[in-house]
Amino acid sequence: MSQQSTARILIYTATRGYRHDSIPASVEALFAKASSINVQFDHTEDQTWFTDERLKTYDALLFLNNSGEILDEPGKAAFQRYLDSGGNFIGVHCASACLYNDEFFKKEVGALFDYHPDICNAVFDVVDPSHPSTSMLPARWELYDEVYNFMSDPRGVGATIILTADESTYSDPGERKYDHGTPHPTAWFQERGAGVQPGGVAGRSFYTSLGHCIETWQDELFLAHVLGGIQWAIQSGTTKAFNPNALVGNSTA
Repeated sequence: MSQQSTARILIYTATRGYRHDSIPASVEALFAKASSINVQFDHTEDQTWFTDERLKTYDALLFLNNSGEILDEPGKAAFQRYLDSGGNFIGVHCASACLYNDEFFKKEVGALFDYHPDICNAVFDVVDPSHPSTSMLPARWELYDEVYNFMSDPRGVGATIILTADESTYSDPGERKYDHGTPHPTAWFQERGAGVQPGGVAGRSFYTSLGHCIETWQDELFLAHVLGGIQWAIQSGTTKAFNPNALVGNSTA
């Protein structure tokens, strides 16, 4: 599949609850790598950007370290229509801790955040080394980060798990009220995003729960993991960067 134009991606970092101090570092790191994967990033925390007219120019929406009710009702409706038109979705770290009341978002991200134990060194196992987001990782990847627990199993909406947490390598004294499946999901993808309404054109969805610390966003291996997920998502063929007949995306040659 040949790339028709530079893919445009909107990074959305709005928060209505906990705010990560790594947000500026993460945005800066992504912008610095944009040309290496032939994408153009825009960045906002303004929910009024979520209109049909503006969203239709993007090949993907990247939710990054969000929290709480970060969109109003018109914004949610535009987001849904964007997904129904073939738009791709990427979520990183706390992107799973927002819009808890919206079923379409829960399905599109794959699962919603429940809680995490204290930040720690943990080992993450690569389940699928062929995926562009994991192909560069060691089979057992040790990282200092937060290990997320989720309120449901992303496999339940059709997600394919590509990275799991080895629970024997860290301590979690918290109370698990929900079953997120075994082995412990850490990153996953959906070939067809489950947040799309019947009759819609489903783009791709990629999510990784890693990325808490400022230092993590200076780690080239971690960045390669995120960039690989972004590249995979935009190659869905459902947006204009790769398909001139698509309904949404960047059509600028």
